[in-house]
Amino acid sequence: MILKQLFSEVQAEIIGDDSIDIKGLSYDSRNVSDGYLFFALDGTHTSGKNFVSQAILNGALCIVSNKKIDNIDCTNIIVADISKVMSEISAKFYDYPDKKMTIIGVTGTNGKTSITYMTESIFKSLNIDIGVIGTINYRYADKIIEAPNTTPQSLDLYKMIFDMVKSNIKYLVMEVSSHSLVLGRVNGIEFDIVAFTNLTQDHLDFHKDMQSYFEAKKMLFSSLKSNVKNNKKFAIINSDDIYGKKLLESEICAEKISYSINDNTSKCRACDVVLNKDNSSFNLKSIFGNAIISIKHIGLHNIYNVLSVLSICIVAGLKFTDVVSNIKNISGAPGRLERVNSQADFTVIVDYAHTHDALQNVLSSIQNLQPSKIITVFGCGGNRDKTKRPLMAQTACKMSDFVFITSDNPRDEKPELIAEDVENGAKSINKNNYKVIIDRKQAIEEAIKMAKKDDIVLIAGKGHETYQIIGENKIHFDDREVASDILKNLMQ
Repeated sequence: MILKQLFSEVQAEIIGDDSIDIKGLSYDSRNVSDGYLFFALDGTHTSGKNFVSQAILNGALCIVSNKKIDNIDCTNIIVADISKVMSEISAKFYDYPDKKMTIIGVTGTNGKTSITYMTESIFKSLNIDIGVIGTINYRYADKIIEAPNTTPQSLDLYKMIFDMVKSNIKYLVMEVSSHSLVLGRVNGIEFDIVAFTNLTQDHLDFHKDMQSYFEAKKMLFSSLKSNVKNNKKFAIINSDDIYGKKLLESEICAEKISYSINDNTSKCRACDVVLNKDNSSFNLKSIFGNAIISIKHIGLHNIYNVLSVLSICIVAGLKFTDVVSNIKNISGAPGRLERVNSQADFTVIVDYAHTHDALQNVLSSIQNLQPSKIITVFGCGGNRDKTKRPLMAQTACKMSDFVFITSDNPRDEKPELIAEDVENGAKSINKNNYKVIIDRKQAIEEAIKMAKKDDIVLIAGKGHETYQIIGENKIHFDDREVASDILKNLMQ
């Protein structure tokens, strides 16, 4: 596309030749090829300008920056907000692919990944192709792409949606993080269905307070007022959550579909909930129809997930009877209440829970299994919300018989100091049913060796992750693999 045409609707200063033909876009100099436009986008620790020379060497014909760059032999475009412009240019370059699909966005603190996996499972059971973008990976048309972020950069997002359209995929379900909303990664994407799960304390290192965190999530619902498709929009909202109620009371340019277990006025409600050791069931009463629902997933939080999935699938156009008949076999996300295979007379479960609310949900589900004892292993990530650390310790120590406080992804913080913050939570409620073991593998091993018949060991915090971030190093570490190896050695 000709540069002048590409930037015709963007406020920018173009220095140099505006008649060049742009063959590709990138914000990563390593991915630049001949004829590309390079966005000198700043990262968390680096400036995009540091990679301009490499981008030009690789074939970039144009550099987009927020200040004039001297002594470069190519066109320089100066804009006020590179991130915003990148989303606008990406949308135009890829011919607004989001306008050619049904886009489903899921936001909230907990449950996003499970809901996207469950939604995908329903669509696949009906032989309908759907793309998925989220925490674990990005997948569509038999492609699986590693996910560096829950929600990718706008350029990557538009490129993938364009690829989905070429693959004749009509639906996309994606996790939309609060970071991505604030940082403009989903700018311009026209969502058709948006869902809100819940809001509990997390990411306050970024958002500073809960109100700011809520306002970030709310941005997804505010975006529905932009309706180029001129179609009906839907907002699926958990009315049992205090912030969900606030959303329902706010002005949203969409039909609001509330779901609930406790709210008699909700449009999609689970009644007579039964939580068993291996499955869950409830009576569905909804504006879509009534049915008896049974799922192979345990825990109250999964009832909420299924209510959201039911609502999403039906407003997306699937038949109520088809959704209900297939929901009993839905697949969940890996690393969520995932049992580690073993011949031991106790159970080991791995879960992604990394907030005190998520940990409470998981431990509540485990308590319902009526184990002899619950032994929990968890840690907290470095360079992340410090205020949740003592809260997680309080939850773990209250709801477990014994707790091993260990390392998670310490990043640039000292693991010992993180553990100290966590331990302060246990001390604040006068609990001493814990032990600090910084080495995560050792902590998991001691927890498993402590377990007796009918106990449950919960390894929380990392779930599906296959790495541990220590300093700037990303080393292989999979809780499921580690636990499996320890169990095998124990059974020999």
